[in-house]
Amino acid sequence: MTVHFIGAGPGAADLLTVRAVDLLRASPVCLYAGTYLDPEVLAHCAPGTELIDTQHLNLDQIIDHLVRATEAGKDVARLCSGDPSLYSALTEQTRRLDAHNVPWDITPGVPAYAAAAAALGTELTVPEVVQSVVLTRTQARSTAMPRGEALANFATTGATLVLHLAITRIRALADELVAVAEYGADCPAAVVYRASQPEQLVLRGTLTDIADQVEAAGLRQAAVILVGRALSVSIDCAQSHLYDPARVRQISD
Repeated sequence: MTVHFIGAGPGAADLLTVRAVDLLRASPVCLYAGTYLDPEVLAHCAPGTELIDTQHLNLDQIIDHLVRATEAGKDVARLCSGDPSLYSALTEQTRRLDAHNVPWDITPGVPAYAAAAAALGTELTVPEVVQSVVLTRTQARSTAMPRGEALANFATTGATLVLHLAITRIRALADELVAVAEYGADCPAAVVYRASQPEQLVLRGTLTDIADQVEAAGLRQAAVILVGRALSVSIDCAQSHLYDPARVRQISD
């Protein structure tokens, strides 16, 4: 029996992969984070599936459910918000499953930052403006950030900055980034709450006013912060070399 770590995407029931839906239908047990998922996602599970909401469980309790289910001869769908490669506690869970000799696999999902960019109608990499995206978070009441991963360090590259799990610190973050020359007070910023879900809310502004908008909306969780020049609604960019009409193209036989 296997524990299937499944990327549930940004929360919308129709943004799961075909593989993810097939695994949900075939797994008699499903553990999910109720804080972030649209309940319609669970409609992909078969009737009679044991549904376990993990939002109030600690890691030991989650592992206990996973191990007991597999010992009972049942496959388990372990839904992760977004994609399992980002902030899913995947490493902690899989190492413990290895210690119990429980097989596991991973099915990727649509990451929240991609859904947020789609909601904004924005490409995060724009020719000769920005060609890098930094996915990061900050520390509040959470795991400490590694040395060297200070937000200001990333900001000096001028990359498009995507912050997860940081919405409650939006004012402090905006103040910090305003002081970075590559961004400044007029740098475009956006927040997407529950991207792709029925409650989706999109806020656009600059580092000067984005915190005011977030606080007025009362956002406290499930929101992605994006900062960078690529977010400008009136951006003027160079033409991509790949599609440049002047580029010499080889014609194959």
